[in-house]
Amino acid sequence: MQWTYSVAGLAVGFVVGLTGVGGGSLMTPLLVLGFGVPPVVAVGTDLLYASITKAGGAWIHARRGNVDWRVAGWLAAGSLPAALLTLGLLAGVREDLEGFSSLITTVLGAALILTAVSLLFRERLLVLGRGRGFRDEAASPWATVAVGAVIGALVTASSVGAGALGAAALLFLYPGVAAARIVGTDIVHAVPLALVAGLGHASLGTVDYSVLGWLLLGSLPGIFLGSHFAGSLPNSLLKGALAGVLALAGAKLVL
Repeated sequence: MQWTYSVAGLAVGFVVGLTGVGGGSLMTPLLVLGFGVPPVVAVGTDLLYASITKAGGAWIHARRGNVDWRVAGWLAAGSLPAALLTLGLLAGVREDLEGFSSLITTVLGAALILTAVSLLFRERLLVLGRGRGFRDEAASPWATVAVGAVIGALVTASSVGAGALGAAALLFLYPGVAAARIVGTDIVHAVPLALVAGLGHASLGTVDYSVLGWLLLGSLPGIFLGSHFAGSLPNSLLKGALAGVLALAGAKLVL
């Protein structure tokens, strides 16, 4: 039944291509709740999956000039050290398999709920950021580094947060920047973060390479199809449905 992973990859890839978010937020809980994959293995596998699938998107955004490399560097200055510290924490508790799984499940559930909230209130965050007077050149580098650190820890522990949470934070800090540039910067930052975190999980033995291959087989054409249909459905409807699914999955994992 390995082909069912490709079907899941196709579905998630389609949603990502259609909405621009939902990769880790959907794939990890789907693996855990739908396929019974252990949470730690689902997180590690999804991180490597994300680093590969987002690399193509990062390349396209970079070619189109939709990347603020300075902001991406500030994010990475916080996220990569935080990822390494989180990997060290996970390595320290992995001998306690039950506690290890419980920790990952709780962090994953909380990250999903936060992601759902960020999707629903992204526009409000943009308005709030403008009200505080932030602009592209005025945002504090240290604030961006701090945001990167939080994202790095969340992504490493749960594989969730680099997409919707990262974009929402950048919208708040840099409301004067075009949306396409926010998305491009967020995706470019997510690639090295997911790769470092994924390789760290691989060193802990929490990556299933067979599942990874089958997911990629379905997700790459799924992203292409979703991108083709992007804009054909109401954005508010898609965001509301996605936020509801993520909130329910997060609540189930936490409770």
